[in-house]
Amino acid sequence: MKKKFMALTAAGIAAACAVSLTACSDSDTIYVDTNAYFAPFEYYDSNLNIAGADVDIMNMVGKKLGKKVVFENTDFDAIIPNVAQENNKYDCGAAGITITDARKEQVDFSKPYFTSVQYVICSSTDEIAHATSTDGKNAEYVLWSELAGKKIGYQRDTTGDIYVNLEIDGEKGETPEDDYIGALQGSNAVGVPYDNAQLAVDAIGADQVDVVVVDKLPAEYIVGKNTNYKCYALYYDSETATEEEYAIAVHKGNTELLNAINAVLDELGEEGVNTLVSYHFLVS
Repeated sequence: MKKKFMALTAAGIAAACAVSLTACSDSDTIYVDTNAYFAPFEYYDSNLNIAGADVDIMNMVGKKLGKKVVFENTDFDAIIPNVAQENNKYDCGAAGITITDARKEQVDFSKPYFTSVQYVICSSTDEIAHATSTDGKNAEYVLWSELAGKKIGYQRDTTGDIYVNLEIDGEKGETPEDDYIGALQGSNAVGVPYDNAQLAVDAIGADQVDVVVVDKLPAEYIVGKNTNYKCYALYYDSETATEEEYAIAVHKGNTELLNAINAVLDELGEEGVNTLVSYHFLVS
């Protein structure tokens, strides 16, 4: 069984953006809000241009609509409020954004185009207990319960933020899926927010946190570039991963853009999207 991240909510997702942008969207331009520190989906290339799988997808959308596409980097926690805001210049947000019910109240989402799993990053010398999953993926995983009592870093307002705080503060419910909530309750685990995943990981080396929770590919990207760290998938049991789906956030009512994004995703298919992701994982 896989735990789909759809209904979980968190305080702060609906918070208003501190900076109000009043420019109206140019009818010949698609303005895309992103956070360019989430390789391989978005990152700064050697020429300091924003690149990545999400960038490629949106450039295909621009070509389909005959429009210029402009990407702008903001804090991740500003993207959904920016796209939701009336008279804001941002038409959509593309930044490996997970679909949640709370976010769906503010924006429209494209079809899901990538499924991710939460990962835990730790020091390469950390002897954290891990095992191999029995869900057919043979993933090396760590149980949430192994994070009991630890200082856990995460990127602010991401699903890592939501999951960590839900497991620390949440209460177990009556349904089987709710049984997974609150895995760290009463364990003295503490969540520590950072502006991006790299800063959170740097805090491991500075002995400010014990581990970091972040999405799979960014975790593998960071670990792949630094032998001081290792990472594992986060599971609730040997068959239940902490799973979620990415989509592109679109200003509510912009059906032309939403339909074009969905058409591009259909044309690419799972294989095409994975090809883009794999390419940027190698070159980023």
